[in-house]
Amino acid sequence: MPTRAQETRSPAESPETVVLSKYEQRGIEPVPQDERNGNPLDLFWVWFAANLSILGIPLGVTLVALGMNVWQALLAAALGAFGSFALVGVISIAGRRGGAPSLTLSRATFGVRGNIGPTLVSLGSRLGWETVNTATGAFALLSLSALILGTNPEAKQTPVLALVCILIFVGCTVAVSGMGHAFLVTVQKWATWIFGALNVLVGAYLVTTIDWSAVAATTAGPTSAVIIGIGTIAAGTGIGWANAGADMSRYQAGHVKASSLVASAAAGAGIPLVFIIGLGSLLAAGDSSLASAGDPVAAVRSLLPAWVAIPYLITAFGGLLLSNHLSVYSAGLTTLTLGFRIKRVYAVVLDVVVTTLGAIYFILISDSFYGPFITFISLLAVPITAWVGVFIVDMIGRRHYDADSLMDLSSSSGYFYRGGVEWRSTLSWAVAIVVGFLFSTARVSDHEVWFTGALADTWIGSNGLAWVATLLVAGVLYAVLGGARAGSRVSRG
Repeated sequence: MPTRAQETRSPAESPETVVLSKYEQRGIEPVPQDERNGNPLDLFWVWFAANLSILGIPLGVTLVALGMNVWQALLAAALGAFGSFALVGVISIAGRRGGAPSLTLSRATFGVRGNIGPTLVSLGSRLGWETVNTATGAFALLSLSALILGTNPEAKQTPVLALVCILIFVGCTVAVSGMGHAFLVTVQKWATWIFGALNVLVGAYLVTTIDWSAVAATTAGPTSAVIIGIGTIAAGTGIGWANAGADMSRYQAGHVKASSLVASAAAGAGIPLVFIIGLGSLLAAGDSSLASAGDPVAAVRSLLPAWVAIPYLITAFGGLLLSNHLSVYSAGLTTLTLGFRIKRVYAVVLDVVVTTLGAIYFILISDSFYGPFITFISLLAVPITAWVGVFIVDMIGRRHYDADSLMDLSSSSGYFYRGGVEWRSTLSWAVAIVVGFLFSTARVSDHEVWFTGALADTWIGSNGLAWVATLLVAGVLYAVLGGARAGSRVSRG
C-alpha cells in the first residue's frame, strides 16, 4: 500500500504545492528508512504552532495568583515550559529510532497487552484536551459573531449558532489532521507566522493597558510558590504532550542528532509559551482582579476595544485550532494502537466525533464543566508521567525496535513477553501511579475537592511535585528491576 499519495510533480508545481496535495495513508506501521527525510526545523514549527494558544494567559494569571511577582513568574514559565518540552524531545528520539508513534513503540516496553493501559490513558488525555479546545474555540467564534454580526454571545440562547461554531472548528481540524503528517507540518509552519503576528499585535496593545506602577509594587513570593509554579506550568504544557513526541518525529532522518530533537521541542514550545504566559503574568500583576476571574480569557477580552478584540478572538480561535491539529492527529494514531483495524483518517474522524459530542454537552447542556473536566484530565498527568519515566529508562538500552514485532499482537510477537505483558515495566508504572496520587490533591475549586492523597501535605505534595515523584519512582524502580538492560535484548520477532 502506498504511504502517501503518489503524484507526479509537474514543472509548474512548487514543493509546497506538492506537500499540500499529499494524503498520508500510513497508520502506525514504522516508516521505512528511505522515507524518513524530516529535519528538526520541521518539529520546531510544529511545536511552536501547537503552543500559540491564547490560553497561556490564564496560566500566567495562575502564577501571580500563587503569590509570585512578574520576574518569578517568568522564571517559573521558562523552567516549566522549556523543561517539560525537553522531555517531549527525549521521547522524540525513540520516534527517530523506530519510525513509529510513541504508544506503538511503547509495545516494546510494556508488551503488546501491557501497553493497553498507557495507551488508554494517553487517548483519554488527548480526547479530553481536544474537547476543551473545541468548546473554547466555539466560544471564541460566538464572541466574534457577537462583535461583528450583533448576535447573542450566549450559547444556550442561540443553540443553532453554537452548533455551527462547533462544526466550523471541527471541520477546520479534520481538514488538516485528516490529511496527515506532511500536510500538517506545512500548515503548522505557515500558520505560525500568521497567528504569531496576531499574538504580537494583541500583546502589544495589552502591554499599553498594564498598570506598571502596580507591577513594580508587586512583592516577591516565597521559593515554594516558584516551585509550585514550575510544576503547574510543566503539568499544563509539556507533560500532556510527552507521550506524543514520537508521533511527529517518526519521519525524522536517521542522521538527525538527538540533541537537535530535544532542542527543537524545547525551544519550539518554550518560546511562545513564555511570551504568552509572561503576558498573562504582567496583566494579572497590573490588575489583581484577573487572578480571581472565573474566566481570565473573557476577562482580558473585556479590557479590549472592538478593533483589538476581533484580532484577539481570531488569535484565540487560531491558536486553539493549531493545538487541536496536532492533538487529533496524535489521538488517531493512539486509537489505532489499541488495535482498531481501520484507516488512519477514519480513526481521526472517530476521535473528532467523540470530542464534538463532548463539546456539545459542555456548551449546551452542562452548567459546570470546565473545573471538573480540567481537574480530571490534569489527573491523567500522573500516569502519563509514570509512563515517561519507564519509557526513558527503557530507551537507555534500546537502540532498535523490531518493526514486525511492533505490529504483531499475537503470541508470536517478539514483544509478547509473558502473557503479552512485560511485568517489570507494568509493575513500575502502576507503583509510580499510586505514589503520584498519594502526593496529589484533586481540587476543582476552593469549595470542591475530590480527594486528598495521604502524602499531599508533605513538602513534595504541598509544593506540587507529585509529577516529579511519579517520574523518579517509575524510572528508578524500572531501572532497579533491570529495565535499562531490557531494551538491549533482541526480540524474537
